Amino acid sequence: MEEHKVVEVRNLVKNYGSKDFLTKVLKGIDLTIYEHDFIAVMGPSGSGKTTLLNILSTIDTPTQGTVMIDGRDLSRVSNQELSKLRRDKIGFVFQDYNLLDTMTLEDNIALPLSLNGASAKLCMQKTEQLALMFGLKDHLEKYPYQLSGGQKQRGATCRALITDPKIIFADEPTGALDSKSSRDLLECLKAVSEGGRATILMVTHDPFSASYAKDVYILKDGLIQCRISRGESRKEFYDRIVDVQTSMGGDFT
Repeated sequence: MEEHKVVEVRNLVKNYGSKDFLTKVLKGIDLTIYEHDFIAVMGPSGSGKTTLLNILSTIDTPTQGTVMIDGRDLSRVSNQELSKLRRDKIGFVFQDYNLLDTMTLEDNIALPLSLNGASAKLCMQKTEQLALMFGLKDHLEKYPYQLSGGQKQRGATCRALITDPKIIFADEPTGALDSKSSRDLLECLKAVSEGGRATILMVTHDPFSASYAKDVYILKDGLIQCRISRGESRKEFYDRIVDVQTSMGGDFT
């Protein structure tokens, strides 16, 4: 049985500026991400990883090339169709959580589903299911200022999942977390992928975070330099990621 392609990118090019002051950020990216993959994208500053994430998540548009999300060519859909695809197929997790301070965690998680017109009963049911999965059941009535960074980020991930998206784009999701909170979140993301709930694409500078993924793509100078695939041991995978990182000049921050 053929695997379902969630993201398919061919010859992706992104330039900024005018002809005389042209900055070539992405120089011909080919990438295929399948259903229930957990992909990490790494690279030095200026390698193009954030630009790639923004284009795949429909925040930005390419200069050249094809981007397909769940079989839809983004260059051939109307703005209305694009908004619907973004609402129904895509979830976002950001480094700074983006929770609303005036709402409880329960309401923050339920908000996207509520805005889609779902019943209060369904919103509550799905919120409680996700909160249980992410260890947040006892914190639903709290406001964001009453939560730790790890609890906020797990709550933000629940919010991204509540509409049952095809793919979640996570931009440095562990960047503001301590080591224990990072591990808790990464274990949850891994469970989401392996449990068939969603495909994950994560941009990170951290090899420890990347070692929870199934495959790691290393970008440099606007091109994919290599792919590293996980074996049986996460520790061995981590060591291979660090070796590649070191060979390319060290720290990817």
